[in-house]
Amino acid sequence: MTDTLAEKIRHDLPKLRIKQISETLKMFDEGDTVPFIARYRKERTGNLDEVEIRDIEAAAHRIQTLDKRKAEVIKIITEQQKLTPQLESEINAATVLQQVEDLYLPYKQKRRTKATIAKEKGLQPLADAALKFAPNLDSLVEQAVDPEKELPDKDAVFDGIHEILAETFGDRADFRNWVRQNTNQYGALVTKIKRGAKEADEEGTYQQYYDFSQSVKLIPSFRTLAINRGEKEGILSVKIDVNETPIDWHLKANTVGNQTGLAAEVVESAVLDAYSRFIGPAIEREIRKELSEVAYNHAIDIFGKNLYNLLMQAPLKGKVVMGFDPAYRTGCKLAVVDQNGKYLAKTVIYPHKPAGEAKRKAAKGEFIDFINQNHVEMIAIGNGTASRESEQFVADAIKEIETPIYYVIVNEAGASVYSASKVAREEFPDFSVEQRSAVSIARRIQDPLAELVKIDPQAIGVGQYQHDVPQKQLAEKLDQVVETAVNRVGVNLNTASPDLLVHISGLTKSTANNIVKYRNEAGQFNDRSDLKKVARLGPKAFEQSVGFLRIIDGDNPLDNTDIHPESYPATHQLLKQSNLSAADLGKPVVAQKLSQIDLDQTAQSLEIGRETLQDIVKGIETPGRDLRDEMPAPLLRKDVLTMADLKPGMKLQGTVRNVVDFGVFVDIGVKQDGLVHISKMSDHFVKDPSKVASVGDIVTVWIDSVDADRHRIQLTMVEPE
Repeated sequence: MTDTLAEKIRHDLPKLRIKQISETLKMFDEGDTVPFIARYRKERTGNLDEVEIRDIEAAAHRIQTLDKRKAEVIKIITEQQKLTPQLESEINAATVLQQVEDLYLPYKQKRRTKATIAKEKGLQPLADAALKFAPNLDSLVEQAVDPEKELPDKDAVFDGIHEILAETFGDRADFRNWVRQNTNQYGALVTKIKRGAKEADEEGTYQQYYDFSQSVKLIPSFRTLAINRGEKEGILSVKIDVNETPIDWHLKANTVGNQTGLAAEVVESAVLDAYSRFIGPAIEREIRKELSEVAYNHAIDIFGKNLYNLLMQAPLKGKVVMGFDPAYRTGCKLAVVDQNGKYLAKTVIYPHKPAGEAKRKAAKGEFIDFINQNHVEMIAIGNGTASRESEQFVADAIKEIETPIYYVIVNEAGASVYSASKVAREEFPDFSVEQRSAVSIARRIQDPLAELVKIDPQAIGVGQYQHDVPQKQLAEKLDQVVETAVNRVGVNLNTASPDLLVHISGLTKSTANNIVKYRNEAGQFNDRSDLKKVARLGPKAFEQSVGFLRIIDGDNPLDNTDIHPESYPATHQLLKQSNLSAADLGKPVVAQKLSQIDLDQTAQSLEIGRETLQDIVKGIETPGRDLRDEMPAPLLRKDVLTMADLKPGMKLQGTVRNVVDFGVFVDIGVKQDGLVHISKMSDHFVKDPSKVASVGDIVTVWIDSVDADRHRIQLTMVEPE
């Protein structure tokens, strides 16, 4: 009996149950999205989260691709009339694509090779005779000499036999599989600096790889990517070294065995040459490709985690914020936005050289006046060019203002990409790129998620080797991350931009634009059911999206929760049973009364699942809940540090800006981020830095060492003794 897709997936994901997998697959077939399934179909999935659901989706795609390729290969070999029951069984039993390709290799149409030319000259029977260790091989070869076939002597005949046998051995799936396993187990990735390449590596970026070797099975992903880049830049030569003696022994044992004589010599020579020319190089390419793919996946995963944590940073709500886009020659662009991110005012000041002395002197007064005129409560300074000089300027200026004002350094990666985008041009057609950037910087601390979704995630730059990984694969992963973040938080249906709405479950670019168009024409949404009036937003899109769309101060208090409208009847019934009303949402009395209910019994009486009931209770206890409020708040500053201020042992607080394989980079308020090496992240062994710190975390660090000449700061998260 053929395994079902669910059973095959369970083989890949043994922690999941068949029912969980099959129900998830059914929902995919029904057009349900990952966020919707994870949030509103917990009973059907057995409470799977987004990661597990995406794992099922990926496994299904992988298995379907494998099955399709198996069918293609069987069809091709059948058409050649060479398919045997054993071969068909081996192909169907293959669990990875490489096994299928190995089995297909002898039947794959090849370009004209030396072996095919030898076969055209009629030498296949002699190759078969050699394989059978014919004692009269020499006389058979002599009889085959034929100048008209370009076989002028015995050497030419033996060469032809050799080519046929070498290609035959090179195509053997069992040989390739054994060599692959041996090389993976015992091989080493070896790198050397290319002759004359040292000058090209001026900063010694690849110095540790000038004479380097590490086991294939132990090399970490970040080294693979560094080596690949060094090779691509022409600095390094790279190969896989392996002890060939056991490989030669295995190949000879499985071809020549105990045979002796001329035929044995011919076969032995051919099988060793097959390894040297065909099997060895092919396996090296495969292993290099596999190492790279593992490294790509790992780097993409790191980028995804960092992006998620960046998107989920706590918003700074209810503050009038000034965005400060630093620059030298062209002046610093300032823009103020109100508590809701609406643009209020802009100006330019010239506090830095090469501006003239008069402009520099006037800058502080202009800056303070601008703050007072617009009632600025917080300043967001971009971390690009002239950032630290601007930080010093701001820190000095706000000391002269009576009202306490703080500033925060904002990672402005991608701000210039947004500022030059069509979206930014449409919103601020009369602004310069830098002025739009100042608005974006201000909004980033008010609502990082809403602002960052306007930017191509690949331009945000939180990860490692992002330009070295497959860009399509990276883009797909980052789109998934953005989708997860946006749907976990939810959006305000009456204020969300099309850039934010397009990431909501079930919505497309077209329906997102239509929502905004409806809002502009008909006024704000007062009830979630109004969403059904939006053009081209059908029943399925409504079902998938509506639970993630919030209406604040609408007609129905439940619309400001993540309770799906399909559960409203059960919710009203629950409230009635508990002597509560929708007007009580969020009040202490709700939590007090609902804490006393029996979940199983109540779920049964309401004819809903226990998980759905738990989510309903959470929704009515905390309407308008924002997951990001649980995240660390931005680190606010009033004064500035320089590298000269830093001394070993000094204790500081900083914001994690990036997490990589070898540690984390922390902004401690000086021009250069400091590195906490993985070995300094804890007093016990740390394998994965992301298990200790995430982008946006506020961490306590101590200065380990400072190299002012190289602009490097080494930090530690382990308190010095």
